[in-house]
Amino acid sequence: MPQKRNIILVGPMGAGKSTIGRRLANLLGREFVDSDKQIEARTGVDIPTIFEFEQEDGFRDRESAVIEELTRREGIVLATGGGAVLRPANRQHMKERGFVIYLRTSVDEQLRRTAHDRNRPLLQTADPRAKLEALLAERAPLYTEVADLIVDTDRGNARALAQRIVKRLRQAMNDTL
Repeated sequence: MPQKRNIILVGPMGAGKSTIGRRLANLLGREFVDSDKQIEARTGVDIPTIFEFEQEDGFRDRESAVIEELTRREGIVLATGGGAVLRPANRQHMKERGFVIYLRTSVDEQLRRTAHDRNRPLLQTADPRAKLEALLAERAPLYTEVADLIVDTDRGNARALAQRIVKRLRQAMNDTL
């Protein structure tokens, strides 16, 4: 894996993509970019507002444009939204332009980590567990499809997980040299 190649984090909401991504970028001396934060900065509104006015399809259009642009950069650590893998073009850009890490977590852990987060429009439902289970059933095969590396994030803090990922990245780099 060349030093300039992007590191792209995928996985469900609550897997730790943003938290671990920041730590990973710091350890590797790279810039950290969160695709959802980029969308919010460009639109001037939060994700729930985009969902309210443009529905999920409108948000996904914006997300695809941002992912296409960000994956063209070099040497960043990119945290993507949980649904970024839904569109084939996004998956193709990620695979072609980066080393993709699937941060895998259980529904129980997702519920714990997102319990008080109102910035997750897909969880504003009477049964968040059922919604997370349905999303995972749909998306887990896509996360696996694009992944160069799979890391379970249920146990361990962000710092330890980021250190473990760096170690595994270095092993992967040696295997490809």
